[in-house]
Amino acid sequence: MDSTQIMKLQNGSDIRGVALEGVEGESVNLTPHICNRIAQAFVIWLSKKTGKNPEELVIGVGRDSRLSGPSLEKSVIEGIKIAKAEPVCCGLATTPAMFMSVVFEQTHFDGSIMLTASHLPFNRNGLKFFDIDGGLEHDDITEILKTASGISEQKADINDCRCFDLISVYSEHLRKTITEGVCGKNCEKNAANTPLAGLKIVIDAGNGAGGFFAEKVLKMLGADTKGSQFLEPDGNFPNHIPNPENPDAMKAIQSAVLRNHADLGLIFDTDVDRMSAVLPDGTEVNRDSIIAMAAAILAPEYPGSTIITDSVTSDRLTYFLEKVLKLKHLCYKRGYKNVINKCKELNASGIVSPLAMETSGHGALKDNYYLDDGAFLGVKIVIALANANKKGEKLADLIKELPPLVEAQELRFKILAEDFKAYGEEVLKQFKQQAVKNGYTLQDSYEGVRVSFNSEEIKGWALLRLSLHDPVMPLNIEGARKGDMEKIKACIKNLLADFDKLKM
Repeated sequence: MDSTQIMKLQNGSDIRGVALEGVEGESVNLTPHICNRIAQAFVIWLSKKTGKNPEELVIGVGRDSRLSGPSLEKSVIEGIKIAKAEPVCCGLATTPAMFMSVVFEQTHFDGSIMLTASHLPFNRNGLKFFDIDGGLEHDDITEILKTASGISEQKADINDCRCFDLISVYSEHLRKTITEGVCGKNCEKNAANTPLAGLKIVIDAGNGAGGFFAEKVLKMLGADTKGSQFLEPDGNFPNHIPNPENPDAMKAIQSAVLRNHADLGLIFDTDVDRMSAVLPDGTEVNRDSIIAMAAAILAPEYPGSTIITDSVTSDRLTYFLEKVLKLKHLCYKRGYKNVINKCKELNASGIVSPLAMETSGHGALKDNYYLDDGAFLGVKIVIALANANKKGEKLADLIKELPPLVEAQELRFKILAEDFKAYGEEVLKQFKQQAVKNGYTLQDSYEGVRVSFNSEEIKGWALLRLSLHDPVMPLNIEGARKGDMEKIKACIKNLLADFDKLKM
């Protein structure tokens, strides 16, 4: 594979590619050979950053349940060893656990690599990298791939590779967090053993890496987890896409909650860096509502603080955060690294921001290393449930003042121009001018153009933006009343009528 093809594996701050045959039109481009070279390049990058010789570096390697995981894991371990660092095989793991392997006293690795492609189809896989500062940035990945382009694959004997049961240590960390959150740090031992006794919580792991949460976290603390489903790792993903945003996945966890009369349902993506929840009556807690719930949990500890979200969160959420919780809402850019880095930036400048969260379910807490950790966010919700239950209250009370979603839709306009970015930027420029000319109100936006509609005839908002990597312009619309969404859609299409290279 030449350097151009290797560079195409970059996906923002991750590496992703096709690892298995089986999907028409998708050729394998992420092979064991390539992973061997990328792992060598990561050792070189990490040695340069830390100032340590490769021989001094210890690097953990984990994977999710994907079918290609074991073979790619082997090649990554070989690459690390060839580069003279020490690999540690963590086996089936989660993305957040692999970061925590850099933090935990029992491991304290210099860096770690997670093999995952999140919720993407079975034939895909990828690599995520961590060091003590968290996940690597876009430019770091570019440097690693450039280095890998000039490296040859080499084989190594990995039979003596050290293995470590990371998930057990990570589970202990989550159990301790729940125990302290429910009982306090100085609670009686008996109470600490089963702080979740009397609660029924069902988990849907989507046959990804999250099944441990039911068995090694909740059940060991006394929760009844009967009715949890798809806990067994299976890279075929036979039941539904392991993605909290997928409608079929959400229906599956809703059904499990209602069928088992559960107090709470939690659903994770494949590598457990995202999650959503379901209330006892089957109500979905995702997108705006999962952000609202996380903010409501944090608000008493961080009064007046700033919550960072991606650009497609709604005016309903802004109302809830600012008017109900008395917090500030910074509606920033799409991309979990964007919201996390903005959160870091604000806190470094003295502006308190406890939470950075996308509507996709990526949620990072300042007090948890700015790590987008679906299991840790689930822990915070479980603690809130247990504490509400002790007071005779309901978890749903946290977001009872969040206005309900009435109508929402995302449209995707294809850009047929050869230079799609230049064309898209021109569309946004003229769209903004036309919106102002027609008397529409523009909201502040770090990404694209956001139009507010607040008249007797039409209420709601729309956001037109340009995809970073694809020739597409997504349009998000939300209507405040029945019928408003179609009216907004008609207004937007009218503003875009002159762009003949923009097709729905």
